[in-house]
Amino acid sequence: MMIDELLLGKLQKLAMIDLSQEEAAEVASNLNEILSFIDNLSSINTDDIALSTNAKTPLRDDVPKDSNVALNVLENAPKALDGFFIVPKII
Repeated sequence: MMIDELLLGKLQKLAMIDLSQEEAAEVASNLNEILSFIDNLSSINTDDIALSTNAKTPLRDDVPKDSNVALNVLENAPKALDGFFIVPKII
């Protein structure tokens, strides 16, 4: 796949950007380079590579922490009642 002027024009419209002729040429060149890199990656034979399904994310212990955070925040509020901020009614 190659990025030509027509495709670049569609991409500019979708992205809602306006490029000068020089910028458009540079962007098209960069996009073509990216696409050739992706083609290069897809040509790599990965049939003999085994997937590692043993890798697991290490878990940490679920240790409760200070649960008075809400109360500490409400202490600094100008007005609070029953664990909630009291604010003026806005219509």
